[in-house]
Amino acid sequence: MFPTPIEKRSRQWQIGYQALLPIVLIIWLLPLIAVAVFSIKPEADFVNGNYWGMPSSFEMFTNYGKVFFESDMPRYLLNSVFITVPTVIGCMVLSSMTGFALGVYKFKGNLLIFFMFIAGNFVPFQILMVPVRDLTLALNLYDTKLGLVLFHIAFQTGFCTLFMRNFIRALPFPLIEAARVEGVAEWRIFIFVVLPLMKPALAALAVLIFTFIWNDYFWAIVLTQGPDSQPVTAGITSFNSQFRSAYHLMSAGSIVAALPPVAMFFLMQKHFIAGLTLGAVK
Repeated sequence: MFPTPIEKRSRQWQIGYQALLPIVLIIWLLPLIAVAVFSIKPEADFVNGNYWGMPSSFEMFTNYGKVFFESDMPRYLLNSVFITVPTVIGCMVLSSMTGFALGVYKFKGNLLIFFMFIAGNFVPFQILMVPVRDLTLALNLYDTKLGLVLFHIAFQTGFCTLFMRNFIRALPFPLIEAARVEGVAEWRIFIFVVLPLMKPALAALAVLIFTFIWNDYFWAIVLTQGPDSQPVTAGITSFNSQFRSAYHLMSAGSIVAALPPVAMFFLMQKHFIAGLTLGAVK
């Protein structure tokens, strides 16, 4: 049913695997490598058709300097921070409470409420585009960072609840029963008993949601416009009008926009892997 682990394969399979792994990795990273090379090329290379050759001159500091000091990139980055960080915090707070309620308490309609939380994840974004835009216009939240934050929290809480509820159900329930026998209030059980055990899951969830929201492009262009509220993913497209298809500057801006999620993953890598693998082995 499951593929045989490479450690249990023959020596020939292991050698082939080790030889092909770097090649596949390079192919996987090739688009990113190409963008990184484009970001240090001068504009003349694109005018002369030198797209894939070596740079005629090293223009890294010039290109990245224009991105930071001659464009609205710093503002777009700040917008992404002001959108992503509150969204991550809001999703983790709400999902930890809903996950606790749905994972610990057994009551009639538990599964129905749980299914309602995750049902939104099966609805295509394109179907929600018009009603969500109309709703933000009616609430005067269109083209605001707050409107984008509230929408992301509402939409991502379903996935986060699924994640946290399943994690909490795998926790040792006798700990909760022992606390109840001692007369501990339910809110204190959540804060002092369950929440500390949820730290690996919260760290893994924070990395996932941070990446989802930071890299979001669809809702960024649907619900915002202009440098006052647009995140960096939508802001990069303004380079087309500002620099007239300056691919070297767009590449530099793309690299800058991709760095925060990468940094977030490496900073939280230990907790992220622990959260995903907790409970996988005895």
